[in-house]
Amino acid sequence: MSSDYSARHLSVLEGLEAVRKRPGMYVGSTDSRGLMHCLWEIIDNSVDEALGGYGSGIAVVLHPDESVEVSDTARGIPVDIEPKTGLSGVEVVFTKLHAGGKFGGGSYSASGGLHGVGASVVNALSERLDVEVDRNGKTWAMSFHRGEPGIFADTGEKSPDAPFTPFEKKSELRVVGKVARGVTGTRIRYWADRQIFTKGATFQTEELLGRARQTAFLVPGLALEVADLRGEQPINESFRFDGGISEFVEHLATDAPITDTWRLTGDGTFTETVPVLSDKGAMVPTELSRECHVDIALRWGTGYETIVRSFVNIIATPKGGTHLAGFDAGLLKFLRAQVEQNARRLKAGSDKLDKDDVLAGLTAVVTVRLPEPQFEGQTKEVLGTPAARAIVANVVAKAMSERFGSSKRDDKTQSALVLDKIVAEMKSRISARAHKETQRRKNALESSSLPAKLVDCRSNDVATSELFIVEGDSALGTAKLARDSEHQALLPIRGKILNVQKASVADMLGNAECASIIQVIGAGSGRSFELSAARYGKIIIMSDADVDGAHIRTLLLTLFFRYMRPMIEDGRVFAAVPPLHRVVVMNPGSKPNETIYTYSEAELQGVLAGLKRSGKRYQDPIQRYKGLGEMDADQLATTTMDRSHRTLRRVRIDDAENAGRVFELLMGNEVAPRKEFITMSSDQLSRDRIDV
Repeated sequence: MSSDYSARHLSVLEGLEAVRKRPGMYVGSTDSRGLMHCLWEIIDNSVDEALGGYGSGIAVVLHPDESVEVSDTARGIPVDIEPKTGLSGVEVVFTKLHAGGKFGGGSYSASGGLHGVGASVVNALSERLDVEVDRNGKTWAMSFHRGEPGIFADTGEKSPDAPFTPFEKKSELRVVGKVARGVTGTRIRYWADRQIFTKGATFQTEELLGRARQTAFLVPGLALEVADLRGEQPINESFRFDGGISEFVEHLATDAPITDTWRLTGDGTFTETVPVLSDKGAMVPTELSRECHVDIALRWGTGYETIVRSFVNIIATPKGGTHLAGFDAGLLKFLRAQVEQNARRLKAGSDKLDKDDVLAGLTAVVTVRLPEPQFEGQTKEVLGTPAARAIVANVVAKAMSERFGSSKRDDKTQSALVLDKIVAEMKSRISARAHKETQRRKNALESSSLPAKLVDCRSNDVATSELFIVEGDSALGTAKLARDSEHQALLPIRGKILNVQKASVADMLGNAECASIIQVIGAGSGRSFELSAARYGKIIIMSDADVDGAHIRTLLLTLFFRYMRPMIEDGRVFAAVPPLHRVVVMNPGSKPNETIYTYSEAELQGVLAGLKRSGKRYQDPIQRYKGLGEMDADQLATTTMDRSHRTLRRVRIDDAENAGRVFELLMGNEVAPRKEFITMSSDQLSRDRIDV
């Protein structure tokens, strides 16, 4: 490299060339994430129109040719000539960076777009983009090839491979049809440029559906339709919610509620100095008064997980920002004061609440609306407007004070339950920390305080060790003889444990069986659970192959899902698969008899039919195992515990959010939804699957 470095070595990228050269700066990446961000930019422009009260519907279509189309019924992009550039409004929006209607507050009081680069960036990164605008009784159209306006010579279906002729002297906004007076809207269809995006980048249907659902919650009354026509089975979904973010909170929450969904709303004003374009064309620093509207929905539940989603002008801010910092600070400050005022009743002592104590079991949606918010980058993941922190904190403190000071019976009851919960979380955190410090102080000579009924293994190697949770003492006796004592530990449980989906944390820890399981695994529970501290590499639930055994297995899985979920997420929880039948095939002469184990009624009938066809005899009646205790040690070892012969079913969580809803439906406090589910689903269950 030359040591000579002067101004002539600097490159100046003009217009959309800069976007194509450094796409990651504008859309984050060139994989599926960046592809989806381009789509959000187009959708959010339509949503901004809906926020302003224009248009009530948005439709998104993923076409089989890898193009995507977004249409709305809003005002339509301006088609008249923009005086400074001499170009139509459509061409300005799609070809000029930092151009649009989001500057100066003239067209939008609060919008997600504010940099004026969204549509032009998508255009620059598209092999082809077509836009049609319904306005002034006509349909106007324009096409672009990698950001350059021109005309495609389509001979049939639209395609980015069609011959393209760029405009040479002057661009043309074509009139391609007529519409009724008063009909307005915009349709944008584009093909992402495969020179820019990686080979495996694709539009993610589930992510799109989630974003559409989220937007419908945030803009009450807005209808969004999503169609994916790429697969053999087209997907069509539509979303519209009139309840707003209160419905959103109910949708997000996975646990039973302690409180109703509370709405905290308020406004605040602040001033900021921004450069404003004067009549003479100069940027003049001007102090403007801004208004920030805060709308928050929240509720506490019986669980310990925190689900908080934050938005600025309906743009999701997954990494938070000043508005979320204000929410956390306002909530913590207010609840600390409440706990201090009620310290005697709550028996809180002198300990102080932590942020995690307050957020445990909280589901919240935090939204703020303000003109020209300051984001940290075009991907808009973090809000940077400093004044939002104090405004949100004040709104939270004032609204919570009104709620806790209310004379209504429900408000008083729910406020007391919230304080009880967060103090219980604080005590649990403090006791967990004390327990950890005590464990650290233990020396090697001190004995373990594990339950007496645990039959431990000799090996200290976590990777090879297994804990069998065994149903009943009778099965324990057989399992002791059948196990590999070097690597396999046994913990018997007595019957059906507590249904922890309905119980509080205190009730769960007070239950002997639950407490024993948590103590034996040795990694804590809930928020204090540490996967690296678990004493066993595999947890295997070994219950009888009957209805009661299935119920016990479900109760144990509920315990793991709610309080030791990282064990399931890491694939370390299994269900043993004991056989249902034992068939002894009688061989002639001195040849020893053969034993066949079957695991379902259908498999048994198939085996028996095969034996009859081959002329073999078998002992009658067939042995049917109703419980693990009916097996002898050799049979249990061969079928269920011996690593070289057994079958295990790994318990997985493909979708934790849906799994949480299913657990709440089937194991929670609400009886009516469960009864309805059983009634509606009964026709899908075969009688042969019910073990009676």
